[in-house]
Amino acid sequence: MKKKDLSQMSKKIIFFGTPSFAVKCLEKMVDENLNVIAVVTSPDRPAGRGRKIRTSAVKQFSKTQKITLLQPSNLKDPKFIKKLIDLEPDLMVVVAFRMLPKIVWSIPSRGTFNLHASLLPQYKGSAPINWAIINQEKYSGVTTFLINEEIDTGSILLQKKVTIDKKETAGSLQDKLAIKGSELICETVKGIFEETIRPQKQLAKGTEKIAPKLNKENVFINWNKSLEEIQAKIKGLSPYPGAKFNWIENQKTSVIKIFDAEIIKEKHKFDPQRVIIGVKKILVTHQSGFLNCKILQFPNKKQLGVVDLLNGRSFSDKVKVS
Repeated sequence: MKKKDLSQMSKKIIFFGTPSFAVKCLEKMVDENLNVIAVVTSPDRPAGRGRKIRTSAVKQFSKTQKITLLQPSNLKDPKFIKKLIDLEPDLMVVVAFRMLPKIVWSIPSRGTFNLHASLLPQYKGSAPINWAIINQEKYSGVTTFLINEEIDTGSILLQKKVTIDKKETAGSLQDKLAIKGSELICETVKGIFEETIRPQKQLAKGTEKIAPKLNKENVFINWNKSLEEIQAKIKGLSPYPGAKFNWIENQKTSVIKIFDAEIIKEKHKFDPQRVIIGVKKILVTHQSGFLNCKILQFPNKKQLGVVDLLNGRSFSDKVKVS
């Protein structure tokens, strides 16, 4: 176990977060002996077909550490606000949590900062990891910034740059950024308490890309795009929520998901958007070659590799996609 840094232990921190991405950051803070006196996370909610009550990843970790846990449904609830004030935090840290009202983020004497999974001011919005992959960026990163009244616009504290590998998916990039982000949070906390960080105003050039929330429309594949753009979309939505497209077979249309695919650049005489079923392959024709589908998920079925999928069912010889 690391020797405790008493100068940091005396400073009180409240952590806000919900998903597994936030757990890595909270875990690092605990490991670095930063004094996290309370954690705020989303309320337990029913999820899935069985509507079983699901607790957040942050809650599960917090319970193992016996950290005070708060799960407000209303962030402006006077009782919740009073609890925060009574805890007398010096600093609040936010990772993958909903927007905080001013009455909350203005409580700590040293302010409240957020970790964002991009190099701000690039990719402001709720899905920066996905859109960085979809847009075939070569770099991404993490940014800590002070929260203000507008989303993702506060003064920047620190940043770390990360290379996006050619085979990167949203899942692998998230794992990479979670590690970098956890390190950056600890550096930021220590820098704030030691007064070695000078916040820098975000300087937008007007060419920044955004990261809008993923929805039913923007996760669909546009087959008129290049094979490289189509593959990037698949990687940018894998493992969640999955890129979608229409599978048209025997005049019946099904919406299926694709999680992995390979580009085959090859001349052919087929019409675009036709599905060719091979012995161990499912190919979608494209004007510049083929998209070799690797992992698919049909409605109400689990994800399957194409070989397993072909072993379990037969297909018509006239299938199209849209």
